[in-house]
Amino acid sequence: MLGQGLRVDKKGRIFCGNIEMSPVKLARAVAVDRRVVLETAHMIAEVPELFGIFESLAPTAFIRGVARHLGFEVIEIEAEPHAVGIVSSVTGIIAEAKISIRQIVSDDPDIYPNPKLTIVLEKQLPGPALVKIRALKDIIRISIG
Repeated sequence: MLGQGLRVDKKGRIFCGNIEMSPVKLARAVAVDRRVVLETAHMIAEVPELFGIFESLAPTAFIRGVARHLGFEVIEIEAEPHAVGIVSSVTGIIAEAKISIRQIVSDDPDIYPNPKLTIVLEKQLPGPALVKIRALKDIIRISIG
């Protein structure tokens, strides 16, 4: 639910934006009984610490999958999960290359087992900039698509 930006209201109903989601369909999507979905949503609504997180979540359009159709380039970077300054270093190199960033999404390493930094660029990154990014400390892998 967190990864999809699904929120829960005080009555334990689940929403994607302003659209109420069917517990049955959510249960099918994650291969659990619908009662698990209902109980989870009600528990979230009743536990203040959880409700504080889930009451304001919102879905966000992630354009990685359609970037090519929009004429953009996608760079996915895997780095040491808790390294500091990766986003700053990478975006600095992109800015030096005078390329506009259309979208940037950084997976939370405590939520996603293989977090990635995904950057959607307005145009292709030049080779020298790519070399600079690859040379950064803590970078494990770069994919361009």
